[in-house]
Amino acid sequence: MLPNRYWPFASCLLLTVLSSLAALYVPLAGWGVVAFGTLSLVGLWDLVQKKHTLRRNYPLTAHFRYGLESIGPEIRQYFIESDTHEAPFSRLQRAIVYQRAKAVTDTRPFGTMRDVYGDDYEWINHSMQPARVDSHDFRIAVGEDRAQPYQASVFNISAMSFGSLSGNAILALNAGAKRGGFYHDTGEGSISRYHREHGGDLVWEIGSGYFGCRDAEGRFDRERFQSNAVDPQVRMIELKLSQGAKPGQGGILPAAKVSPEIAEARGIPEGVECHSPSSHSAFSTPIGLLEFIQELRDLSGGKPTGFKLAVGHPWEWFAIAKAMRETGITPDFIVVDGAEGGTGAAPMEFIDHVGAPMREALMLVHNTLVGLDLRAKVRVAAAGKVVTAFDIARALALGADWCNAARGFMFSLGCIQSQSCHTDRCPTGIATQDRSRQAALDPVDKATRVYNFHRNTVIALKELLAAAGLTHPSQLGPEHIVRRVSSTEVRSLASLHQFVAQGRLLEGVPEHPVFQVFWDRARPDSFAAPPEAARMMATKLR
Repeated sequence: MLPNRYWPFASCLLLTVLSSLAALYVPLAGWGVVAFGTLSLVGLWDLVQKKHTLRRNYPLTAHFRYGLESIGPEIRQYFIESDTHEAPFSRLQRAIVYQRAKAVTDTRPFGTMRDVYGDDYEWINHSMQPARVDSHDFRIAVGEDRAQPYQASVFNISAMSFGSLSGNAILALNAGAKRGGFYHDTGEGSISRYHREHGGDLVWEIGSGYFGCRDAEGRFDRERFQSNAVDPQVRMIELKLSQGAKPGQGGILPAAKVSPEIAEARGIPEGVECHSPSSHSAFSTPIGLLEFIQELRDLSGGKPTGFKLAVGHPWEWFAIAKAMRETGITPDFIVVDGAEGGTGAAPMEFIDHVGAPMREALMLVHNTLVGLDLRAKVRVAAAGKVVTAFDIARALALGADWCNAARGFMFSLGCIQSQSCHTDRCPTGIATQDRSRQAALDPVDKATRVYNFHRNTVIALKELLAAAGLTHPSQLGPEHIVRRVSSTEVRSLASLHQFVAQGRLLEGVPEHPVFQVFWDRARPDSFAAPPEAARMMATKLR
């Protein structure tokens, strides 16, 4: 007896024969021959091929499974997931961006959809005497003692390269930044013609590939750097040590993707495979890193210069901090990128299990600088899944001076979270180099949405601050944010986390677990693991 799994295929064979006979008398039955004959050929190929076991066992019907599987993410996103399920961003999070970008009402009726008695629910405490805040244009001074200081917005566009994003997307982002007076981070792909067209403020990110400032061998080129860095549109220089979504990993840009425009922006040969190494060649020690920061600052004409990192081994960050004290060289700012940050493409293990989340990483960087009495000299920015005014407020309460967002601004451009960024088939023309797809993205219209999203978000931040009795984001502290830790207990972030007193590391090691273990063992002249860690590694070696 024929197994049930073969019935669809056998039915097509039978219907092909019957259609063929019917076609002798009814010409229209010929369409049945075409349809069922085609399906029969597909089923026959399924049976004889040896690559897919499922197709051999289930000819024809296996293709329906593959089809349903291919649209599984869309089915879950549109029909199954709840409005508050954050994976990666909830429907509510995306909706608030769309509403603010379109400048339509973002108010909601009837009450919160969140479980206020569920673990990890958070809120900001309000004041019985709300403050009056006249302007939403909050500014943070960066590099005040430098020749060309910068007044940064409290909310900016995080690093996204041309190449990862389309030219039209870059045009829209930069035009929105220009109109709103906030900065646009170039990403490590350097400054393209699309970044330059509207003249919006740029933070030039320099990665290990030194795109835009490299020689033929991929090493840092001082003259090329200086020619770009002195451009008035470039307001700050950011050295990328690592990024949250895939720290410790380099990349390869296939030759087919090195178009004339990408080659022009990155300073690489057109149509030639390009490698971006996992580490920098310009330095190899914490002291060398800071000396390189100083060199970049000098070559740029005294523009604020800092670095971005995803925190990994604590001793490596402590080594950099100790090098600041030893050399007297401090970055003007540090961008802390959390593991929850996004990327165009990364291995699952890196996205899910490498690097510290933003909150823990931010507090470690902030605490270290406070403990060394360097916090007033170094501004700290935070990036990682920031889309709402409360996201910004919470990050500032934990120690940040401002926030950057990438995916939030992608949503303002019209991103629908299809998660197809790595396929070059982005349905909204944002994360693609396909000219026909990106042509559908109108840079003029989307620039307005970028501007609206930024403006309405910082207005919402202003209203949060006013409700809390504050007049500027710099006044936010961990005592303002409260988190539920169980059904019967809530705690402020000030009591939930440990914070180091100002100058405490100059007196000795504070009562803080990570400092107790690693602070004394970190060295300003080396990123190497401390002896204890090395000995633990050696226990497995024979």
